[in-house]
Amino acid sequence: MTARLRPARLAPGDVVRVGAAGLRTRPLRIVLSALGIAIGIAAMLAVVGISASSRADLNRTLDALGTNLLTVAPGETLGGEEAKLPAASPAMVRRIAPVESATATGRLEAKVYRNEHIPSGESGSIAVLAAQPDLLGTVGARLAAGRWLSDAADGPAVVLGAAAAHRLGITAPGPRVWLGGQWFAVVGILGPVPLAPELDSGALIGWSAAQRLLAFDGSPTTVYTRSAEYSVEQVRQVLAATVNPEAPNEVKVSRPSDALAAARAADSALNGLLLGLGAVALVVGGVGVANTMVISVLERRAEIGLRRALGATRGQIRLQFLCESLLLATLGGVAGVLIGAAVTAGYAGYRSWSPVVPGWALAGGVVATMLVGMVAGLYPAARAARLPPSQALSH
Repeated sequence: MTARLRPARLAPGDVVRVGAAGLRTRPLRIVLSALGIAIGIAAMLAVVGISASSRADLNRTLDALGTNLLTVAPGETLGGEEAKLPAASPAMVRRIAPVESATATGRLEAKVYRNEHIPSGESGSIAVLAAQPDLLGTVGARLAAGRWLSDAADGPAVVLGAAAAHRLGITAPGPRVWLGGQWFAVVGILGPVPLAPELDSGALIGWSAAQRLLAFDGSPTTVYTRSAEYSVEQVRQVLAATVNPEAPNEVKVSRPSDALAAARAADSALNGLLLGLGAVALVVGGVGVANTMVISVLERRAEIGLRRALGATRGQIRLQFLCESLLLATLGGVAGVLIGAAVTAGYAGYRSWSPVVPGWALAGGVVATMLVGMVAGLYPAARAARLPPSQALSH
């Protein structure tokens, strides 16, 4: 009785070596196929990394600026006209127990120009604001150059916001500007103020100077207040009634840090769209892998027939081509992860952020490509395994 020969078993290392040998015979085609996978993974990883870096930067910004700033502004009367805040609004807000500081600005009808010869219709969108002495500390602003206002010592003096200084072509304190029909000396320039961006395009003069020189009535148009972190919401609920007890419905209360978070939330919605595009690119890359493997099966039918004739089983042939597909996809995935991480680091460096690439995104990118490779390789592997040895050897 003749003993039946058993086919030799392939160790995992042998399967990988056989699969890698199949890839090395067509390097250009393999590179182009892996590139499709790499583009999809790089796109998705870059979106996740840039979004995570942006959120981390936002958190650092809010930690530095504080989320306990509230602003109060006039709303509308029942008749649809713009309401006015009482002149004593900042003092009344300071009486709220958890309030740490309160200050205000008041908008003036005056306009500011580089000189007196510019037509009055060209304002450059620069608002003239009366500012109380403690404005900088309350809103978290800083001076980029010069000094802050001091009503006791200054004559007609003005501090320009960052955008206002740029529009007027002023880069340092010293020049004079034509404001409200008279000359004001520029004594300081503010840096950008993230929690009060309206100050960026403003020209600020002292509160008492505005009353003395420009007939300011003392009615604030914005009140800024800092409260203890644990009681911000409670303060927010009573601010309107405190500022204007007779008509609290004519007062608008907002939290500037919420606006920053909302802007980043809009960015997150766009990131979702970009992730979808990256997924489409990944699917297209998977189709490219499947196409490469199908062509490989057609080109290597003689090799498949020879291996079958020498005793290779259908399972071994199937495993060989499935391994080739996995290796091809993994090669593209690893390249995509490296490219995506490099793009994230480059963009974060350009925006002066600390690059953040979540570990789950790195691992998920590689796992996703392995899944794509497995799915893309199933049909070519099954087709190769079904080839009869006699038919394969005839090609």
